[in-house]
Amino acid sequence: MISNFILLLCLSCRVAVDRLPRRAYTFSQLEIFSDMAKQLNWPRVERTLREKGLTLFTPQDLLHILDASEISLRFLLTRAVKRGDVLKLRRSLYGLASLPPAELEVANYLYRPSYISFTFALSYYHIIPETVYVITSATTRTTATFIAMGRQFVYHRIKLSAFTGYRAGRVDNRTVWIAEPEKALVDTLYFVALKKQGLPERIDAARLSMSKVRTFANLFNNADLEKIVEELL
Repeated sequence: MISNFILLLCLSCRVAVDRLPRRAYTFSQLEIFSDMAKQLNWPRVERTLREKGLTLFTPQDLLHILDASEISLRFLLTRAVKRGDVLKLRRSLYGLASLPPAELEVANYLYRPSYISFTFALSYYHIIPETVYVITSATTRTTATFIAMGRQFVYHRIKLSAFTGYRAGRVDNRTVWIAEPEKALVDTLYFVALKKQGLPERIDAARLSMSKVRTFANLFNNADLEKIVEELL
């Protein structure tokens, strides 16, 4: 009966097996791994994560700080998620339920490399008056959307040569990568030039450096973007 339960757990709970080695395990081996996971003390594991400042972590992070096998750690995570001690944000990315990561911190980790930009950053800097609920980021990877912690995270692909103009900022006492105000504006205007989104109705560019806006716009080598920038300025 125990063997059947463990088999069911492995088949139904992707948290435990989403990246297990491709070798096959016998029921007795799975029972051993399950018992090893039981011997791991979650409060002690959580305390270690807190001491190392890991509010967001992966199974690989646990492998580096704990003396346990990969599969036993995945059993541990399975049980922790079911108990509500751990938040599963996406495949192989977790957070502590007792110390939830900041949403902007999650945005940086969900899809890397990336930095927060576009209309969310414009709203954050009060360049546009609207509140933006979708957390938007720039990436060099394929455009993607994720749902985590009840929020939508959207990642827009930009060319590698334009993947710059961001900095480390402190938000909710966490370090996050976010576009400089001028770059957030240019990233947004680039997608306006591509006709992938509309131009925000009210833009307060009074506090922005116009030379930086032009410098960032030149990175995209897009005549329509340069025209929009000049008209806006």
